[in-house]
Formats: sequence, structure tokens, C-alpha cells
Amino acid sequence: MKGLKYQLKSVLRDKFCLMTFLLPILVAVALNFMGSIDLSSLGELHFSVLENDLSPQTITWLERYGPVTAYGTQEELAAAINEPSTNVIGVKADGDSIKTAISGDELDIFRQAAAALPALYEKRGDAEQAEVHVLERPDILENFQGIFIPAVLIVAMFMGCTFNAMNIISEKEDGVAFINEILPMTPSQYILQKVVVGFLFGSLSSIVTACICFRLSWQNFGIMLALIILSSFVAALIGLFIGKLSEGLMIGVVYIKIVMLVFIAVPIVCALIGVSGPLAIICNIVPSHPAFDGIMALSAGSLGTAVKDVGILAIHCVAWSALYVLISSQHKKQATQ
Repeated sequence: MKGLKYQLKSVLRDKFCLMTFLLPILVAVALNFMGSIDLSSLGELHFSVLENDLSPQTITWLERYGPVTAYGTQEELAAAINEPSTNVIGVKADGDSIKTAISGDELDIFRQAAAALPALYEKRGDAEQAEVHVLERPDILENFQGIFIPAVLIVAMFMGCTFNAMNIISEKEDGVAFINEILPMTPSQYILQKVVVGFLFGSLSSIVTACICFRLSWQNFGIMLALIILSSFVAALIGLFIGKLSEGLMIGVVYIKIVMLVFIAVPIVCALIGVSGPLAIICNIVPSHPAFDGIMALSAGSLGTAVKDVGILAIHCVAWSALYVLISSQHKKQATQ
């Protein structure tokens, strides 16, 4: 119990740890209450023309589709079209019609618009007689909203891994690790002392984040709670492995970055490309994948899939715990010989 109190005091004194645990909550609040970001302006057409080249009627017609900027010289117009950071379409007079000029590095949608613009201009009279139906503008980020929130939860669960790894590394550098090795403490007692604080703070951060982002029934909340607890426990255990394998602070930071990248990248990539079959089973080796899949399943109302992912995480907990106890026991036997 004294060891747990010491670990808790070290967390409360460490501003970086507190910020790490609070960051997912702040991101969840931003996602939930600030609304989605409107990126529709990124798909708006922009035209560049030469002064006194097009008629006022043509300029007015172009302005129906997007902003029009006039340039005094051909060089200025070419520079605007060739600017890599923009998708500007150059428009010039071509007899009674118009022609377009692009640099070639634009997105495909802008190249298609540039190719279709002269034909659209020639049939502008017929277009004015057509009945116009204004469709509702879709939310560009709506399809990704279901991925952002589980990703934030995965980050919250991973915080226990970061804390435990950095805590053990700092003890190595301060010499406390040598004292721990001679104390009459079993591997299971050491795991309890080192895992509890990171596990509790990671679980608490994830629970608060889930409460902000989801409106779940009591049954679904129970499954979500199981996913959070098991995932946070596995992440805390992996933090012990990182701390044990790291010989210094910089090596530990590298290991944490690699593990965090794998934790976040694997489930997100699987969700985006729709991994299934044997490959999906292999991806379950990464603990964050069943956690992410379970959260996504709960959002979609698929309780069966979420319960299956809870079972996979339970297997991870048992396997990682047994592996750490085995390695610690072997290490202690070698130290006493």
C-alpha cells in the first residue's frame, strides 16, 4: 500500500503525466461540443483571368461557380495557375467561347472541371432554362467521425503504458530499481504496485472520454467499461515491458513512440481499408485492434462483435501477465545465483 501511495504522489507532482491523462478528455470535449470542421471551401472552384480579356457577362457567369481574380499581365496569370498550393483554373477568351489553362498538379476533380468548363459555357443558354435543385451540402467529416472518437479512446487507454514505462525508466536512472530487486517482493506484487496507478488513471481518462462522446444504454455501457478496463490493463502491462527493456530515457521514448504508432495505426488502417478474414484475426495480436473494433461495434449497435472483442482482450490480459511473471521470475533466479 505504501508503494501505491508513493506512485500516486509521483503522478500528482508530475505535470506532464497529469496533462497526458487530461489531453484525451479535452480532445473529446472539442469533438463533441465544437462541432465538425467545415472543409467544403476546399472544394470550391477558383478562376484566374486577364484584365479586359473576357466580357463582363462572362465574368459574371464564372462568378456563379467560384471567385474570379483578374491579373494585369500574362506572367502574373501563369504564376497564379502554376502555384503548387492552389487549384486555380485559368480562363481565357477563345473567339466566342472560352478555354481553360491548368498546371497539371491539381486534384482530379479540378482537372475535370477545367475540361468541362468550355462546353458548359457554350450551353449556358440551355442551362439557364433548366430547373435547378439545390442539394444539401454533405458533411465532409461525417464519415470519419466514427473513427475519430475510438482513436481518442485508444490514446486515452495508452496513457497508462506511457506512465508506467517512464516511471520504471526514471527509477533505473535514480537507482531505485536496484533497491526494488533486493526487496522481498514477488513478481505479482511488483506488477500490482507498478500497474495500478497507470491503469487507474488510464481507465478514468477513458471512462470520462467515453461518457462525453457516447450516449449508451446501461448494457452497452457495461460492455464499454469492460473494453476500457481490459485495454487499459494491457497497455499498463506493455508499459512494464518497455520500462524493463529500456536502458535509458531516449531508448524508452523511442520504444514508446513505436508502440504508440502501432497501437493507433493498426486499428485505423484496418477500419479504413475494411480488413476481414485471416488478416483481421492476425491484427488482433495488437491489443488496440479488438478495443477499437469493439468500440466501433458498440457505436453500430453490434453487441455480439463487442462481446467477442472483450473476450480477445481478456486473453491478452492473461497472456501478457503470464509472460511478464515468467520473465521476472527467470530474471530474479539468475540474479540470486
